[in-house]
Amino acid sequence: MCAERMTMTDLLKAEEIKKALDAFAAETFDPKRFFEIIGMRAMSAEDVKKVFRVLDVDGSGFIEEEELKFVLKGFSEEGRDLTDAETSAFLKAADKDGDGKIGMDEFEVMVHE
Repeated sequence: MCAERMTMTDLLKAEEIKKALDAFAAETFDPKRFFEIIGMRAMSAEDVKKVFRVLDVDGSGFIEEEELKFVLKGFSEEGRDLTDAETSAFLKAADKDGDGKIGMDEFEVMVHE
């Protein structure tokens, strides 16, 4: 039995999502600052993992580079795509084991770092 898929607004406040997206509309995306603005740093590890599951569009247990490019759209349809440079920097910052993708534990560590 498959549980209904959660959405970001089940986990985060819509106004905080908008504030975080607006902050990076015209400047280089900084994932750690984004997670702080959006309120994720204050979340429990379990809730951060729920956010991860929403962002893991294909359900593979990892956020691959292709999913990472569209990560802001995972928070809101108004989110912009990340540039290739932003995507690479985000992946490099979070991918601690060097396998080219972000696992759930790596994501949680990055949010709370």
